[in-house]
Amino acid sequence: MLVNCVAYERGQRLADIPVESISEHVRRPGCFVWVALKDPEPAELAAIQQEFGLHELAIEDAHHGHQRPKLEEYGAALFVVLRMVEWPGDDLLTGEVAIFVGPQYVVSVRRGTQHGFTEVRRRCEQEPDLLRHGPAYVLYALIDTVVDRYFPVLNRITEEIEEIEERIFAGETSRAQIEALYTLKRKLLVLDHATGPLLEVAGKLHGGRVPPICSGLQDYFRDVYDHLLRLKQSVDNLRDMVTTAASLNLSLITISESEVTKRLAAYGALLAVPTMVAGIYGMNFRAMPELEWRWGYPAVVAGMVAIDMYLVYRFRKVGWM
Repeated sequence: MLVNCVAYERGQRLADIPVESISEHVRRPGCFVWVALKDPEPAELAAIQQEFGLHELAIEDAHHGHQRPKLEEYGAALFVVLRMVEWPGDDLLTGEVAIFVGPQYVVSVRRGTQHGFTEVRRRCEQEPDLLRHGPAYVLYALIDTVVDRYFPVLNRITEEIEEIEERIFAGETSRAQIEALYTLKRKLLVLDHATGPLLEVAGKLHGGRVPPICSGLQDYFRDVYDHLLRLKQSVDNLRDMVTTAASLNLSLITISESEVTKRLAAYGALLAVPTMVAGIYGMNFRAMPELEWRWGYPAVVAGMVAIDMYLVYRFRKVGWM
C-alpha cells in the first residue's frame, strides 16, 4: 500500500500529493518527491515505475524481495537494498527495504517489517539545510536509521550471552544452555548477513568513485560506514564468545561427569574389599586357615573396616570423595 507521497522543494515540505501528480512536481527545478510503499501490489509498483521511469530489473528485485544488501547504479539513479532486523518477541523478524534514488525522487519499498520510517521523514523535515541536498540525504537518513536499529538487537544478544555465561559458571551446565547458545549464534548469523554486505554498500558511497547523486555527502556516509564497522566487529566478537561459552559448557559437563566417575569408582573400591574377603572365606574349603580360630570372624570384619577406612582416607586426600 501507499504510505506517503510527499513533494519537497529546496529542503521544505510542499504537500502530500497523489501519484498522478508526481510527474508534474519532478519537472520543477529544486523539487523532488519522496514515495513510501509497504508490501505493494504489482499494480502499485508498475504505476510508480511508470511515473519515475525505474529500471525493470530493479522493480523485479523490489517486487520479489529476498535480496542481499546491495547497491546498483542505473544511469544517474541508484537502487539500494537493505536488510532490516527486528526482535519484537522470542524470534528475530527479518525484512528488507528497497530504495530507488534519482535526481528528483526517492522511493522506499518496505517488506516484512513492523517499524516504518515515519521518524526518518520527521527528522529530515526538521533539518531543511540538509534536506536541500535532495534525495541523497534521504538515502543517508534511511540507511543510518536501519543501521541504528541493529544496535538494540546486538545489545539484547549481548545481554543474553552474559546471562547464559553466569548460569554456566553457577553450575547450570545442562543441554538447555547449549541449545540457547546455538539459538543466539543463529541470530548473530542473521545480523551478520545484514551488516556484512552493507559495509560494501556504504564503502561505495563515501570512498573511491562516489555516485554523482551522492557527492557532497561523503562525510555522512563515512559515519554510517564507521557504525557498520563497529557492528561487524561486535558481531564477530560475540560469535567468538558464543563458541567459547559452548566449549566451556561442554568442558564443565565433562569435568562434572569425571567427578561422578571418580566418586563411583571410589565407592566401588570400598565395596570391592569386603566382597573379596567374603568371597575368599565363602569358598568352603576344609583346610582353610582361621576357620577354627575363635577370633577369626571379628578379626576379618575388623580388617575389612580398617582397609575401607584407609581407602576413604586416601580417596579424600586425592579429591575423589
